[in-house]
Amino acid sequence: MPTWSLPRSLADLLIVFGPCFTAPTFRTFCGLVTGFLAQPGRHTVTGMLVGARLAGRWHHTRAHRFFSAARWSPDALGLLLVDLIATWLLDRQAPLHLVVDDTLFRRSGRKVWGAAWHHDPLARGRKQVAWGNSWVVVGVLVRLPFLPQRGVCLPVLARLWRPHQPGRSKLDLACALVGLVAERDPDRRIHLVGDAAYAGRALRELPASVTVTTRLRADAALYELPPPRTGRPGRPRTKGDRLPELTVLAALVKVRWQQATVRCYDREQVVDLACWRCLWYGTFGRQPVQVVLVRPPGRVDGYDVALVSTDLAATPAELVERYADRWSVEVLFEEARQVAGVGQAHNRTRLAVERTVPFGLVLLGARAMGRCDKFQAAAPRRALVTESATAWSTTRRAWRSAGGAGGWSAASSGAKSRSWTLV
Repeated sequence: MPTWSLPRSLADLLIVFGPCFTAPTFRTFCGLVTGFLAQPGRHTVTGMLVGARLAGRWHHTRAHRFFSAARWSPDALGLLLVDLIATWLLDRQAPLHLVVDDTLFRRSGRKVWGAAWHHDPLARGRKQVAWGNSWVVVGVLVRLPFLPQRGVCLPVLARLWRPHQPGRSKLDLACALVGLVAERDPDRRIHLVGDAAYAGRALRELPASVTVTTRLRADAALYELPPPRTGRPGRPRTKGDRLPELTVLAALVKVRWQQATVRCYDREQVVDLACWRCLWYGTFGRQPVQVVLVRPPGRVDGYDVALVSTDLAATPAELVERYADRWSVEVLFEEARQVAGVGQAHNRTRLAVERTVPFGLVLLGARAMGRCDKFQAAAPRRALVTESATAWSTTRRAWRSAGGAGGWSAASSGAKSRSWTLV
């Protein structure tokens, strides 16, 4: 039987994900990844086999069972990708910038697991609703060496959201995903950014290493910081006096506005900023927050954007730029649907639906990682990627044992021309 050779850059990238699979499942994973990246048409499950030139050589049930029955976790793939990003794209002391948002992948058929009617701003008609699966996605904001002109959001984790599920709102799912990333590297600082839909009480349960920056609602009930203890009997106050509404605060003389130059959406802008510390008691409780109002220069009242952040060490200009970088997640969703073909699979069962979209999103981030010069140059030392010699040894043993039984086999022993073949 002929074998199909993989480029060294792809083979070095795929072997990193070996600890997430059993040896037979890993061979199927490599074939589907190759087909997903090489398929110019629709990225269905059988379309991946066609793209990998495995149609007619592998039965199509092998690919379908990979998503519906095989033993592997999309979260494990995403967390391993986080390790790759932190190792090769960030300094050890640099914070990790995360973005959270949700998107809709349209589906057809009443028997698709988790499908429901959702709001879709791109839908035609007056109601703007569509039938499909809604996903909460967490991505990492990075500056790629081959794309320095703008920030890029690399998706790492995704969870399917179903309506009318108590305790599993979009905010709950987002906090669970961010918690997984924080547990992966407890010593690293994490800056989370989301829109106004991701502001709620669940944010209080995030680890202390996570800061949150989000859009502040116009009707938010803000309070002054609690006054010092008076020494009198009784419980001390947990919050100060109620502050006026944001529109009133923006017009007050005591609120100081300062001009600043910020870089938003790949261009520099001059804006007026006002900042103060207070409590958003209904959302963050007793945790102090920074409120930043943004408006054009020369305007005497009102504001355009109101931001709130638990990061007290950041300057107002940094918070504005951090929130503006959130737009890269919208670019990611457009590229995932329209260019990469994520979500085009026609599977229906629960496991298959919950795995296919995260599988495609992780591949988008992994493909960008594979193009980085640092990762390609350090491929022979890829054991450092996960910082776990045990995991690497396990992968290597499974890899060698699979090679003699129709799995991965060495096509050349030379270090400069190393490649691997899939049989």
